[in-house]
Amino acid sequence: MIKTANELIAEAQTQINCLDVSSAKALYEDSKNAVIIDVREAESADNSKLEGSINISRGLIEMKVPKLCPDPDTLILLHCAGGGRASLSALTLQKMGYTNVHAITAKFEDIKNAFG
Repeated sequence: MIKTANELIAEAQTQINCLDVSSAKALYEDSKNAVIIDVREAESADNSKLEGSINISRGLIEMKVPKLCPDPDTLILLHCAGGGRASLSALTLQKMGYTNVHAITAKFEDIKNAFG
């Protein structure tokens, strides 16, 4: 049986750290080395992005994050438009050995309102 995208996302979310917007904002503000990665496609990020975020589309996450975050304990907050791609990306980064990865599972508009 083929799994749907929603099934894969739900499965990933049982294995990763999911955060709502207020928890993500508090964690970010308490950290000195946090990185916010926008895993949406470049066109979406070009239209609107969070202050200080870095766009790495989900398809390139494995190739680009190690250069950006060589320390596996770096706080990495991932977001997208609704939490799905961020969740799948968080699972991938965990499998790569990153230990402090969190997916913000909220709508982009809510994340943008909180983070600017």
